[in-house]
Amino acid sequence: MASAADSPIYATLRQRMVDEHLRARGISDERVLEAMACVPRHEFAPPRYRDQAYEDHPLPIGEGQTISQPYIVAIMLEALSLMPSDRVLEVGTGSGYVSALLAQLTAEVIAIERYPALADSASAVLSRLGYRNVRVVVGDGSRGFAEAAPYNAIIVSAAAPQLPHELMEQLAEGGRLIIPIGWEDSQQLQLIEKRNGQPRTSLRELCRFVPLISDKPM
Repeated sequence: MASAADSPIYATLRQRMVDEHLRARGISDERVLEAMACVPRHEFAPPRYRDQAYEDHPLPIGEGQTISQPYIVAIMLEALSLMPSDRVLEVGTGSGYVSALLAQLTAEVIAIERYPALADSASAVLSRLGYRNVRVVVGDGSRGFAEAAPYNAIIVSAAAPQLPHELMEQLAEGGRLIIPIGWEDSQQLQLIEKRNGQPRTSLRELCRFVPLISDKPM
């Protein structure tokens, strides 16, 4: 939901982002496009980067983290085929921008972030903008959040060398998980569906994310 202070200029830039960087490049899920036309990305950006909020590139947010590129976010959300009734786990909350998009698209979002300062900031912005179906928790995202499992979908906004097995365990039967797999110089999105308790993996786009930091070896 756009904030009360959202200006016509930002709304215009946001629609241009959707039309030129998403729809024109093949994103066709209308629910995803509508959410990205509605959620004010600039509200999640540090003030010095707000004038770049609707350009198609990542934005620094502190702690070595970023707000992901809009096109990659749209690819990931579209791949998950989200339903309004879904419960979703987001690993790597960062600014809270993707959390807000998920809140527009699904019933319940558990957003886990390892850096307390980022978690506090994301929670504050989400609350100020009126998102009530997001719970932000601090923790090791590679371990997921078993307390609220199972999840219909899991989205991981940081790259791991391999799929953390706890995330697969917390995915509901028939659920979908999308994660960048690889190292700093070579990563690829993988879409994983849980069928009869086993992962079914589809390779997707090449990408570049910050690393998923874990408290234990992966």
